[in-house]
Amino acid sequence: MFNEMMRAEIWLQDHLDSQQGIEDLASRLGYSTSQVRRRFKQCFGLSPSAYRDTLRLEKAARLLAFTPFSIQTIASRCGYRNHSAFSRAFQRYHNQTPRQYRQALRLKLHHNPYCQGHGGDPPKYEIRKAPSRQALVTRLYRKERSHPLGVLRKWANHAKGVESLPDRVRQGKTIALMHNIPLPSDVERIDVGPLINGDEAPGIAIPASFRLLNLPAQKHACVELESMEMIPDVILYLVCEGLPKESLHASGEAVQVEWSADSVLIRLPVQHA
Repeated sequence: MFNEMMRAEIWLQDHLDSQQGIEDLASRLGYSTSQVRRRFKQCFGLSPSAYRDTLRLEKAARLLAFTPFSIQTIASRCGYRNHSAFSRAFQRYHNQTPRQYRQALRLKLHHNPYCQGHGGDPPKYEIRKAPSRQALVTRLYRKERSHPLGVLRKWANHAKGVESLPDRVRQGKTIALMHNIPLPSDVERIDVGPLINGDEAPGIAIPASFRLLNLPAQKHACVELESMEMIPDVILYLVCEGLPKESLHASGEAVQVEWSADSVLIRLPVQHA
């Protein structure tokens, strides 16, 4: 059951800007709407509609904090048909209007600890356009009191079916898409798994808890790190100081983290301001 509800949760995330309802989700899964609502709430503690509302409002928070988009544009990108409905929902969830939230969070984010802890030196980064790639990923949900970076290091211990992947795949470079850095979330989740070559995918039996993820060609701000613990502070620096100097901004999409035995690379999706 959990794999099916995980697919349901991913569908909700992928359709935040859509007006498709729970009936469409139930039809896709082959269940009645009442079954989907009951089983989803058993797994995630919220109804599918409430869960999607949470994802929409957390996405709106990222776009307000990191992008120059107008509030009207952000409302549309998060699935709201009009500005006033979005503003009411946002204020109920965040206890501030979208405009107040944007102003307050930007002031807070600019108190960035990275340079203070590294002798005043900013992290070295490059703007690169990565080609399209593929990865086999599973979705992990952060458990209470667990740390998301700790989950990354031991992801294979938490992933069902990873032992059935070929050795050459499991031992290659790993990628994680972190949906909730640097802002916290009530629904912490990470997509993680091995990067694969395009010609490998047809020959791999994909476990039920994994899915083939296409990563489109995209511009990123790239930083090589010594340890994963540096990730949150580096992302904050890029968002608040580094990118504006390049007339760029974070797109609000998930931060990509790639690592092997001897390296860690973060890729922050960016757009021109």
